[in-house]
Amino acid sequence: MDKRSEVRAFLTSRRAKVSPEQAGIPAYGNRRVAGLRRGEVAALAGVSVEYYTRLERGNLAGVSDSVLDAIARALQLDDTETAHLHHLARASGSRPARTRARRDKVTEIRPAVRRVLHSMTGVPAFLRNHRFDILAANPLGMALYAPMFAVDTALPVNSMRFIFLDPHAQAFYPDWAQVARSAVAALRIAAAQHSEDQQLMNLIGELSMRSESFRAWWAAQDVYVHRHGTKRFRHPAIGDLDLAFEVLELSGDESLTVLTYSAEPGTSSGDGLELLATWAATREGVATGTNG
Repeated sequence: MDKRSEVRAFLTSRRAKVSPEQAGIPAYGNRRVAGLRRGEVAALAGVSVEYYTRLERGNLAGVSDSVLDAIARALQLDDTETAHLHHLARASGSRPARTRARRDKVTEIRPAVRRVLHSMTGVPAFLRNHRFDILAANPLGMALYAPMFAVDTALPVNSMRFIFLDPHAQAFYPDWAQVARSAVAALRIAAAQHSEDQQLMNLIGELSMRSESFRAWWAAQDVYVHRHGTKRFRHPAIGDLDLAFEVLELSGDESLTVLTYSAEPGTSSGDGLELLATWAATREGVATGTNG
């Protein structure tokens, strides 16, 4: 991705979302732009119009954190959007060569991490990297995402490709549009944090070429962090499941996270997870020939 274009598109899109009324300033004259004018943002941020114009054109190299925070306040950015703006600024001053070589290496999963993952016997659990590759999963995790692993059971499997390119995804996610749009917003954050990762850029390019929905939502410039929440599934063997998810970062392994799904015991989704465990065990037994 072109860094200047990313900065320009993000700042322009955020400026268009803030009306003069929301910013607490009078709206003068015939306004040709949606939201605030550049001069109004500059005044709110306490910088010159020329300086803000340079920033919005994509030149964030060397800008101070205090100026970025002032612009974030002027544009009424939330915490996630403000962090994204800072990542874009850091990426604008980055040197690519060594960073790219390091990040394109195959991720090594420590044996202790695998043991912890497989010790989570009561919940589906996955290990994921910043490219949204599923690097490892426990048996219940493999069972929950059976449609994603149906074609290719060898890991890693990319969850973004499943969401946007697999015809089974929309049936698997009853709230597919919400899931897909949030996925794009999370991928945009990853792209800013790992702007020199060529594999990640290739993934974004592939999805942009093959999915009209991805292209439209990518152009919206929204950013979102998935840390916890609830996701709905329509499993082909179990039926509907409403599961709470948690995203757990591994502090000792850069860009790796563990995802877990759970349900309150005694609820229909809790019973569904128990049924999923039985189904997974039966399927594994059939595959290994241990069911008699």
